[in-house]
Amino acid sequence: MKKVDKDSQIPLYYQLKNILSELIDNEELKANELVPTERELCEYHGISRMTVSKAIASLVNEGLLYRERGKGTFVVKNKEKHPLQNLLGFTEDMKQRGISMTTQIISFQRRIPTKKMQQDLHLGTQQEIFEIARLRNVDDEPYALEIAHIPTSLCEGLTAEMLENNSLYHILENKFNVQVDYGRQTLEPILVNDYESELLKVKQKTLALMFLRLTYSKQNIPIEVTRSIYRSDRYKFEIMLKR
Repeated sequence: MKKVDKDSQIPLYYQLKNILSELIDNEELKANELVPTERELCEYHGISRMTVSKAIASLVNEGLLYRERGKGTFVVKNKEKHPLQNLLGFTEDMKQRGISMTTQIISFQRRIPTKKMQQDLHLGTQQEIFEIARLRNVDDEPYALEIAHIPTSLCEGLTAEMLENNSLYHILENKFNVQVDYGRQTLEPILVNDYESELLKVKQKTLALMFLRLTYSKQNIPIEVTRSIYRSDRYKFEIMLKR
């Protein structure tokens, strides 16, 4: 491990953060491996405990390290990349990657949509939607919480059993002849609430990524409003840019 340069104008905590980050990038510190303790880092670099704590906290906030009480600080395993340019459901995306995943139906109900949802889905005041909350698990670990809203008029007969470990888009297209074409999606960081943290098995007020998507059919009809919350410590998103 390199040592911090005390004569440099770069802050000591930032130097240490970069040193540890390079060790992770070079796989000298591997996924789920215990990193040196704060005391060991203090002694090795000859710097204060506060400086080391600040560097470690920065790496935890960036999702490169995670802490376990009574055990220490560990390297986060590599995050799965999720491309944003393709309109794929979670199930389809994971199957294409050959990644083992399961879906747990949290709730499945018919309800009257909110006024905002009525506007988004072009629905009348008495028309109903299916509200489907699903927990997505990868390698038996929660990755995402998705809540989809679909007009019941598009898929009367849809059941929770149909969705168990199946793609919603596949069911819409093959059982109800609803051809999914394109979507509009926004992304923003959020802090998970108590209920979401319990389902995703993260601490309360942990940073997560929230996607809001409005999906359209080939007839240019809005067919789905979905709110998805992804664990930022397990997932990262990739966008292909061209000029």
